[in-house]
This record gives sequence, C-alpha cells and structure tokens, in this order.
Amino acid sequence: MPTGRFGHDDEVIRLAHTGELDAAALTTIRQLLDTVFAGSFSDADWTNSLGGVHALAFDGETLVGHAALVQRRLLLDGQVLRTGYVEAVGVREDRRRRGVAGSLMAPLEMLLRGYDLGALSASDEAVALYAGRGWVAWEGPTYVLSPSGILRTADDDGGVYVYPGEVKFDLTAPLTCDWRDGDVW
Repeated sequence: MPTGRFGHDDEVIRLAHTGELDAAALTTIRQLLDTVFAGSFSDADWTNSLGGVHALAFDGETLVGHAALVQRRLLLDGQVLRTGYVEAVGVREDRRRRGVAGSLMAPLEMLLRGYDLGALSASDEAVALYAGRGWVAWEGPTYVLSPSGILRTADDDGGVYVYPGEVKFDLTAPLTCDWRDGDVW
C-alpha cells in the first residue's frame, strides 16, 4: 500500500488493509485508540473499524495517529449506496493540531473515488477538521435499518457528514444506515 509524509522527515503515513496487519500491529492500534478516546472506545467501536484500509501515522517507529475506511451500505431514496465510511480517527494528544489528522484523511479521501458516497459520524471537536476538508453535514433525518425495521436515529441528526463526489445527492433527504453493533452511525 502507498505511503506518504507529513510534518518532518521521520513522520510518515502508511496504508494497510486489516488483513495485512499482524496481531502486534492491531494491538498497538487498539491501545492508541483506547488512549486517544480516554477509555470510551468500545469493543464494538474496534470491530466497526476493521475490515478496510487503515491510515497509520508514525513518527519514526511510534504510532501517533489512526483512521480507517470501511465499506457500509446506506439507503437514500430507495437506492442502496456503496459507502466508504470513515471510522476511528484519532491522534495522540501530544501530536494534535499539527496536521496529522488531515494527513490521515487525505489518502482515505482519495480511496472514496471507489464508492458511491463517503460518510462519517463527526464528534463536535472534529467538525472543523472535516468541514475544512470539504465534508458537509447531512441535513436530513437519519435512520438505521435494524433487525426490527427502520428506526429513527434523531440523536445522530447533524452529526453525519458526507464527502461530495461525482454523484450529487439531496442533503435534506432521509438517510438510512445498515445495522451494526455499537453506535450505528
């Protein structure tokens, strides 16, 4: 997978599919995310970040940041969209505000060309990062296709962001995500 540089000469972004990462690498990533999210990164959050491409920020041999791009299915106006969904974006506290998160996002955004839509759920702290990179808030109501049917996810309204691509969408239409354990968005 490709690599890229950010910041100083010893700071690099590496891309790897989950299947390319050994147990030690996965443990290191999980430990970073547990630290970054101060204990609120659940097993479900971890599972939801696996199975796709990981962008890994290293300073020398030290992992300082992570983001993942996984495939999901979203429903919009009766159409099923192959969606590149960004998960588990986190940067070590002592490396924040130095461009690491943007450097993690850049290669993942390039990969979004292979999807109908890019999407993510943004924390309040991350909105400026995503908006500054061209992500836009979904303005319509959000739902989840649960085992018991389509359910409203009103608490997620305004927190779902999409990456505009070739296809234009009505950002005010209802948007439904596929079911998964943990946070559905």
